[in-house]
Amino acid sequence: MTAPVSRADRLARAADPGHVSPVVAAGPASAAGSLPVGSPGKVGVLDLDYQVDADGRTVLADRYQKSPLQVMRSLYVDPVLPHVPVTYLMSTGGGVVGGDRLDIDVRLADRAHAVITTQAATRVHRMDAGFATQNVALTLGAGAVCEWVPDPLIPYAGSRFQQRLRATVPEDAVLMVSDVLTAGRVARGERWAVDALVSQVELTRPDGTPVVVDTTRIVGGVGAGAGAGVGAGVSVGVGAGESGPDDDMVTGGSDAIGTLFVLAPGPVADLAAAMRAAIDSGAGVRWGEVRCGVSTLPEGCGAWARVVGGGPEAVEAAVRAVWSAAREHVLGAPAPDLRKG
Repeated sequence: MTAPVSRADRLARAADPGHVSPVVAAGPASAAGSLPVGSPGKVGVLDLDYQVDADGRTVLADRYQKSPLQVMRSLYVDPVLPHVPVTYLMSTGGGVVGGDRLDIDVRLADRAHAVITTQAATRVHRMDAGFATQNVALTLGAGAVCEWVPDPLIPYAGSRFQQRLRATVPEDAVLMVSDVLTAGRVARGERWAVDALVSQVELTRPDGTPVVVDTTRIVGGVGAGAGAGVGAGVSVGVGAGESGPDDDMVTGGSDAIGTLFVLAPGPVADLAAAMRAAIDSGAGVRWGEVRCGVSTLPEGCGAWARVVGGGPEAVEAAVRAVWSAAREHVLGAPAPDLRKG
């Protein structure tokens, strides 16, 4: 049995994000008036432990939270799967700022099932000094189901941010992970004007075998007021133990990129076909505004979709449509109304 971690050790671990990409850490380390790492409210911790009760309902059995991260009680809003809680992650601040270190650890016991989302979009503010990080660890037990479906990430011009999601998924468990990355505050003339943003997704088996490694790397720094059509270098790659190709993909006129990974047992060709059918049907997908693609993942572990489009709302709607189709195929239930507006 693993010895419990003290809160002091937990905070120390959260304050040290591990390896940070040089492009993210390249900015000035300090500036007048900026709070250093470790100041009150700069190191956020959220530990969530889901268990299955005697009635077969998944409950949030234990949690530890430290500002600026927090959750309220879970809600059971899925009419088809009423035993599944929806947990809303919240921040006590107005977004992510320089020097923030956010660390989230989610554990699901055998056969537990939880949907985890955010209360609203995550805004990453301009950073005159330092950088911000967010590390997420998802650990699934045998037969568990975890749906990680946050609202979009909005990186402001001049921000430097690294996020890393790592998940340990047994072969009989189900993991759905979505991500929508926007170009920033486009209405203010900011389009892919981040100084640097690195987003990593690493999905492995319990023995440590990697099944998916996907890295998005954007280096902009063109500043506020950048005109329409400004592209950003984005390195993307999916594979077993791969960090992605060296070639850059230019976003062109797209203002958002959406991704959905689905790891699930069963024939992956059928799963991918169900996800493609959601796109082809047009339900929830605003054709003319987005481009979508679906493919199987390595070693027959699941399927994934990538969406690009001219507006975050259209991309988010397409990702939700594909998520709902994958959910119905794997779990027999469409995506629930998360009741945010």
